[in-house]
Amino acid sequence: MAVLTPRRLWKGYSKPQRTELYLRWSLYLVPLVMLPLIMLAIAAAPDVQPDTDGIARVCLVVVLGTTLLTLRALRTSLDHYLKRPTDHLRWLVAVGVVAVAGSWAVLLLGPAGGGPGSPYAPPFTAVVVSALLASAFCPASVGLPVGRACLSGAVAQLLIVPAALLAGLSAPTTAGLLLGNLITLAAVGFSCRSFAWLQSVVWELDAAREAQARLAVAEERLRFSRDLHDVMGRNLTTIALKSELAVQLARRGRPEAADQMTEVQRIAQESQREVRDVVRGYRTADLHAEAIGARAVLRAANVACAIDLGEDADELPLPVQSVLGWVIREATTNILRHSEAAHCSIRLRREGNRAVLELENDGVPAVPIPSQGSGTGLRGLRERLAAHDGELTVPDAGAGRFRMLASVPL
Repeated sequence: MAVLTPRRLWKGYSKPQRTELYLRWSLYLVPLVMLPLIMLAIAAAPDVQPDTDGIARVCLVVVLGTTLLTLRALRTSLDHYLKRPTDHLRWLVAVGVVAVAGSWAVLLLGPAGGGPGSPYAPPFTAVVVSALLASAFCPASVGLPVGRACLSGAVAQLLIVPAALLAGLSAPTTAGLLLGNLITLAAVGFSCRSFAWLQSVVWELDAAREAQARLAVAEERLRFSRDLHDVMGRNLTTIALKSELAVQLARRGRPEAADQMTEVQRIAQESQREVRDVVRGYRTADLHAEAIGARAVLRAANVACAIDLGEDADELPLPVQSVLGWVIREATTNILRHSEAAHCSIRLRREGNRAVLELENDGVPAVPIPSQGSGTGLRGLRERLAAHDGELTVPDAGAGRFRMLASVPL
C-alpha cells in the first residue's frame, strides 16, 4: 500500500482544488504575519522598559487571540463567498469585538508617549492597533458585501477614537493614526477580496468546462435523434398509411390487400437497413478525423500533442482504421480526465502484418484522480480490439507517465 505523502496528496488534487489551497493559505498569511510584526515592533520600541514588559505581554496575548479568531473567520467567510453553507457572521462579529476591545486595551494600558498632549504615539502602540484592525477587516472584506465591509471598517475606526483621546494622544496624532489605519485597511481589504474573487473565477471556469462537456454530449444525442427521425419518420408514416389501406381492402375482400402488405414488408426491411446504416455511421470512427480532433481538443486544454500516423495509414483496411480511431478517441478522453498532462504523443507503425498504435503522455498523478464514470474505457477498447483479433497492452512507462499499445492484425 502506497504511503500518502504530501506530494502524493498534492498531485491527487484537481487544478481548482490546488488553486483554492494556494489562495486560502495566501489569505491566511495576512493575519499570520501580524504577530511577528508586532513582536518586532515591541522589541524595537525605545520606550518599552521593564515596567512596561507586562503591557507588552498583554499586547502579544491580544494579538494572538485576534489572530486565531481571524483565521477561523477567514475560513468561514471564504466558504460563504464561494456559496457554501457556513456560519461566518458569528465569527465576524466575534473577531470584530475582540479586535476593538484589544485596541482599547493597548491604547489605554500602553505608554502614551509624553503623556497628555503628546505629539506622537508610541511606535509599537500604533502598529498593534493597525494590526488588530487589519486582521479583523480581512475576513470582513471577504464575507460581507463591499458596502457593508467598508461600513464595518469605518465603525471600527470610530470606536477606537475615544480610547485614543483617553490615552492622552493629541487630536492630530489621533487623526494620523486613523489615516494610517485607513490606508492599511484599504490595502488589506482589496488584497483579500481579490484573492477570494480569483478563487470564485477558477471554480466558475471549472463548472463552465463541465457544462460545455455535457452540452457537447447533449448536442450529439440531438444530432443522432434528428438523423434517426429523418430516416424513420417518412417510412413509418408510409407503413401506417399502407397498413390502413390494406385493412380497408381486406374488409372488402379485395385481393390488392396482399399487395399492400407486401409493400409494407418491403418498406419495413428498407427501414431496418437504413437504421443500421445510421447506427454504423454513428459508431464508426475515422482514423484521420479522430487524430485531427484529438490534436485540437488537447491543444485547447494546453496539452502539446505530437501525432505521426505514417504514410501507410490510408492503406490500412477500413475496419482497422475504425478501431484505431476509437483507441485515439478513448485515449484523448483518458488524458483529459485522468491526468494533468503537458505533452503527449501518438504514433502509428507497422510491425510485420500488424498495425501498432502507441500513445504516451506525462502528468500521471501518483494518486489517481477520481472518475465520474465506472472506469470501463480500457475494458471497452480491449473488447473492441478483440473483435478484430487485436490486443491492448499498458506497459510500464516510468513515474508520472502512461503508455498504451494497441495492436491489430492486417
